[in-house]
Amino acid sequence: MTTTRLSLLAATTALTIGAMGAAAQAQDVKVGLITKTETNPFFVTMRNAAQAKADEMGIDFDSCAGAFDTDNEGQATCIENMIAAGATGILLTPGVPDAIVPTIERAQQEGVPVIALDTQTNPSDAADATLATDNFQAGLFIGEWAKAVMGDAADDAVVAFLDVSDGLQITTEVQRNQGFMTGFGIDPVDNKFIGDENDARIAGFAATEGAQDKGRTAMENLMAANPDINVVYTINEPAAAGAYEAIQAAGLADDVLIVSVDGGCPGVQNVADGVIGATSMQFPLRMAQQGVEAIVEFAASGKLPAASDGLDFTNTGVVLITDKPVDGIESKDTAWGLANCWG
Repeated sequence: MTTTRLSLLAATTALTIGAMGAAAQAQDVKVGLITKTETNPFFVTMRNAAQAKADEMGIDFDSCAGAFDTDNEGQATCIENMIAAGATGILLTPGVPDAIVPTIERAQQEGVPVIALDTQTNPSDAADATLATDNFQAGLFIGEWAKAVMGDAADDAVVAFLDVSDGLQITTEVQRNQGFMTGFGIDPVDNKFIGDENDARIAGFAATEGAQDKGRTAMENLMAANPDINVVYTINEPAAAGAYEAIQAAGLADDVLIVSVDGGCPGVQNVADGVIGATSMQFPLRMAQQGVEAIVEFAASGKLPAASDGLDFTNTGVVLITDKPVDGIESKDTAWGLANCWG
C-alpha cells in the first residue's frame, strides 16, 4: 500500500472516528481474521484469542479460513467477502505469500488495511504490517540444540526435512528451514530459498501441509529412500507427531532425533514424553490479540505496528523448550512450556 494512499485513509478515518466518540468507535470497527485452516490448533488458538479480544473491546469480529494450508483461492475469497462486509481491517495468515498479494492490494484499494500474522507476505511490505514469530530464530534454536546434543556425530548426520509445501517457498517454511540449517552447521546457500544446498548430510525434503497424517507419509517415504536418517526437522509439531509414528513403526524410535517448531500443548507434552527432543515455542494468542488491537488503533489514529529493531516485522517472541538443556543455548523446560503453551 502506498504511503500517500495510507496517509489519506488514515486522515479520513481519524477525522470520522474523532467525531463519533468512544462508544461509536467500538461499534463501527469490524475486524476480520483469515487463517490458513480452521482445524490446526495454532489457528484455532489464534481465532479464539482474536474473538475474545474483540469481545473484550466491544467490536465486531468475523473469521474465515482456507480448506488447507496452501489454499490461496479460498483465502482470496475470504478477503473479498470481508471487504464486501465492511471490514475495518483484515488479519491474515497467508497460505501462499506471493499469490495472495493481488487480493491484498484489492483490499487496500478499498481502504482496508491488511496485517499479516505468523507468516510474512512475499514481498513482506505487501501487507501493511506483520506480527510474527522470528521464524529464522525459531529454526536456529532447534538447529543449534540438535547440533549440540549430537556432538561430533552431527558431522555425519543424515537429516530429513519435513516442510509445508513441495517447492512453494512459503516464507515461514523457508525461514524455519534455513534457520535450522544455519544452527546445525549446514550451509543454506541462499537464506530465501530451499533446495539449492549441497550438503551430503541432507537426506531429502518432503511436504506435509503441517498435518500429522501427511507427516507420517512423508517420513515413511524419506526412510524408504534413506533408512539411515537419524535427525528429523519438522515445520510444526503435528508433522513431528506423524514422523514419530513412522519412525516408531520402523522400530527406530531410540535412534532418531526429532526437532520442531510450534509450542502447542500436545507438542510440548511430546517433548516431555521424549517424542520430540526440542521445540521452539511461538505465541499465536499474542499475535491475535495484538492484531485486533492494531486494527482498533489504526481506526482511531491511522497508526500501524512498528517493526522490531533489525527486522521487517513486529517480533512476537520465541522460546526454546526442552528437558535436555545445553550450555550456551537459552531454553525453558517442559514444566514452563506446559504452563505457557496453547491449544
